[in-house]
Amino acid sequence: MRLYPSKISTIVQEMVRTLIERELIEVDAAQVKEVELDVESVLKEYVRADRSLTDEAKDLAVERGLDYSAHQKIKRQLAERRKFGIYEDAVSYLSNQIIETLLHTGHVEEVYAEDRELRAAIAPVLKKHMSDADPLDEEVRKHLKNLEEGTQDWEIRYQQTMERLRRIRSGGKE
Repeated sequence: MRLYPSKISTIVQEMVRTLIERELIEVDAAQVKEVELDVESVLKEYVRADRSLTDEAKDLAVERGLDYSAHQKIKRQLAERRKFGIYEDAVSYLSNQIIETLLHTGHVEEVYAEDRELRAAIAPVLKKHMSDADPLDEEVRKHLKNLEEGTQDWEIRYQQTMERLRRIRSGGKE
């Protein structure tokens, strides 16, 4: 499973809404956006760390004289060493990170649910939006192949290109 930057906003809004509607957490109406930003930061950091891990694995594969396909195995080893959830472990890892954030942020009034209940609400939202392929994300990345991912310029251009392609696909309707 892969977390695409283009889906983070959708995931965050649905997840926070679900947690509030099920009365698993209590959030003052004025603080909902702050809670969303807290959860968003977890997901964005995950994307950044995953990209960094991928780059490190690719560099190690080249350094060791291994072919390109070896980087996946190296990435898995690095992730295990750092206790970082990737592939099939991503949903569980992210769920735990989000729960920790909800428990420690000052923007959540009260957490009424146990971890397992929170996980049961969070994981399906993540699974629903995390997939092995997002055609729009792949197209955007092709347009940005000349930029270094993770840089501020890349992030800005990613959002601009994503919005432009969405407008084109929707026939220019906003």
